Amino acid sequence: MKKRVGILGGTFDPPHLGHLIVANEVWQALKLDEVRFMPNQEPPHKERKSNVTNEDRKKMLSMSIADHPHFSIELIEYERDGRSYTYDTMKLLKSREPDVDFFFIIGADMIEYLPKWYNIEKLSELVQFVGVNRPGHSEQTQYPIINIKIPEINLSSTIIRNKIQMNQSIKYLVKDEVVEYIKEHELYGKE
Repeated sequence: MKKRVGILGGTFDPPHLGHLIVANEVWQALKLDEVRFMPNQEPPHKERKSNVTNEDRKKMLSMSIADHPHFSIELIEYERDGRSYTYDTMKLLKSREPDVDFFFIIGADMIEYLPKWYNIEKLSELVQFVGVNRPGHSEQTQYPIINIKIPEINLSSTIIRNKIQMNQSIKYLVKDEVVEYIKEHELYGKE
């Protein structure tokens, strides 16, 4: 029997409770063996907007998932320079781990964007897409996708960065350890 692994990609800049809820809900619903959080190097569709290093993002992600035995970090995109396309990454992962079925987790905002993804036809043969609902976005697509209903949380890393910029609390939006790390390293402050 093949191992069933969920992949949740993102900038995780910073990682927040919404990411953890998505991963846990999908892990549970699909009875996955594990979910890997895959921070990207440089996403093709958006520019990075913070002073935070890859190392900072990795540390915050480690703190966020430390208490879940089925969550881990996949650093394959950190190994490569420049823009990372999901197709290239998943092709590499499949060649490294041919005995794994990968479930690529995306929010409804990304479901709408799928037709624009690089090599989407081949990618949808490599992975099983899993879509989760997000407020204000459609889950309809022509691509094969498993839709999972999760508790709706309209939370984003942008909201958290904006709160920090305005000196507002981010308690209960990210793990306490992440709040401390951000304070200690003065991340996301007024640049």
